Amino acid sequence: MSKAAPAETYCSDHAMPRVLVVEDNPRMLDLLESTLSSHGMRVLSATTGEGALAEALAQRPHIVLLDLGLPDLDGVEVTKRLRDWTETPILVISARSFENDKIAALDAGANDYVTKPFGTGELLARVRVWLKQVAASRGKRDGEETELTVGDLKLDLARHLAFVEGKEVHLTRTEYKLLATLMRNVGRVMTHRQLLETVWGPKHAEETHYLRVYLGQLRHKIERDPARPLHLLTESGVGYRLRA
Repeated sequence: MSKAAPAETYCSDHAMPRVLVVEDNPRMLDLLESTLSSHGMRVLSATTGEGALAEALAQRPHIVLLDLGLPDLDGVEVTKRLRDWTETPILVISARSFENDKIAALDAGANDYVTKPFGTGELLARVRVWLKQVAASRGKRDGEETELTVGDLKLDLARHLAFVEGKEVHLTRTEYKLLATLMRNVGRVMTHRQLLETVWGPKHAEETHYLRVYLGQLRHKIERDPARPLHLLTESGVGYRLRA
């Protein structure tokens, strides 16, 4: 089933963005379909995990909105199976609010997590962020990435330089790698494990104190007020997010 309505276009190919909603609650599914379609998105839907996998393969959506509590497959398993072949952003929408559930979904490959009940404004903002990321990534080719820019943050990858509001900032090698990882995943909640394995390696996956120390150092170098960060946000008990 799909719905569509004319509105703002988010994708670089000027096609109406395809959003796959995986939700087995009829009322929630109707709400999501009407909200998304009224904002210019083509909504595809599935009520089971197997149905979601089939629909994703057939329709190649630009983003997947995924409930975890499905009647056949758990949403975490659906996420893992999607990640076997696609990098399409996955935004989990679930009533499960425990940190372990969020971490499991994010570690499986989900990009973001919204807890029910949620405000439609927040949901739409999250969806817009990921659709813009999809559009931006389409124009890039492997091996051509020479710089990263997020708001007033810029990394010159060729010269290994960092800039904040146009002014060069000295970063250590580890700080630079950590910031680059977060900038490459802008808007995405990165779990402690994901960051530790990427920056320090698998042997340090449990050493979260490394993150606290280096995130604190980074905030002092790139934030106007490190106590009230605008860029590097903490997702309590889960990880960190670089604000888009």
